Amino acid sequence: MTKASLHLLKGVGYLISTLSVVLLAIVSWSSASRSPLLTTCLLVGAATSIAGMFCRWLTYEIEKRREDNKGARWDHQVTGEED
Repeated sequence: MTKASLHLLKGVGYLISTLSVVLLAIVSWSSASRSPLLTTCLLVGAATSIAGMFCRWLTYEIEKRREDNKGARWDHQVTGEED
């Protein structure tokens, strides 16, 4: 599997996880909406779960760009080409 396809797979995995959090929140809403505390916990819990997945995905994006930049700099050093 190539690095690009692994990166895409990670992104799809995080999208699926986000969708599952949303679906579980929808199912839980009828019970949680009866209590302000439960409503708050459900909304904050879903939001923090999605935010955590976004942060992990973002770290993969940053690492991928750093690796791509290192490779480009290495190519320029070896070949002597400039941008």
